[in-house]
Amino acid sequence: MSPISISVVLFACVFGGGLLGTFLHSLLPKGHLDPDSKEAVRLGMALVGTTLALVLGLLIASGKGFYDTQSSEVTQLAADVVLLDRVLLHFGPETKEIRELLRSSVASMVDVTWARDGSEKDNFAPFAANEGALFGKIQQLSPHNDNQRFLQSQALSMAIQLGQTRSLMFAQKASSVPMPLLAVLVFWLVLLFVSFGLFVRANVTVVVSLFASALAVCSAILLILEMYQPYGGLIQVSSAPLRAALAQLGQ
Repeated sequence: MSPISISVVLFACVFGGGLLGTFLHSLLPKGHLDPDSKEAVRLGMALVGTTLALVLGLLIASGKGFYDTQSSEVTQLAADVVLLDRVLLHFGPETKEIRELLRSSVASMVDVTWARDGSEKDNFAPFAANEGALFGKIQQLSPHNDNQRFLQSQALSMAIQLGQTRSLMFAQKASSVPMPLLAVLVFWLVLLFVSFGLFVRANVTVVVSLFASALAVCSAILLILEMYQPYGGLIQVSSAPLRAALAQLGQ
């Protein structure tokens, strides 16, 4: 399921919990609605609310850290690509084919990773498919002096670094919020909203308040889920660094 679908289901559960609480209010005997009962429920839900706030805060921090890491890796990949192209340029005209291969690999990766149709594909496969060929062609270069031997060595190191960064980005695509943790969050939220409606009579003000509160909390969870999918959805890592690098390749 997409983050938006999950958030809609979560909102329905949470808001439904609040409405369920107002419904239970009309069914409970008056003895269950006395001040002592309210105080007991309030104290228990205060503990649940505090725990929930802490977990949500940690998840937001974790999601933001994951998103920032992906953004940094894209920027690093762009810088490494440009530097490799410049090293190959200084090696000599015989690297023209290698530079064209590098440019086509980056262009394919950018087009597929930030595809407008939002299709789920192996986003880094185009770069990975040419990675071996790129490394092999650099190895096959025949340096004629110490300067070219040094540049070939540096180009090989950079090609390896590109592969490592690309592999790390691909591996991190599988990261997400654990479903058991999300299920526990839903349970806590539903329980909390049931308690909100338990001691109040249903009216427009109460329903609107429950609706707005559920929407706010579920929006926060939507942001968390979106930050764990940085190459699609509402919050995407910018492709600007790689596109800027692509414009410089081959010049």
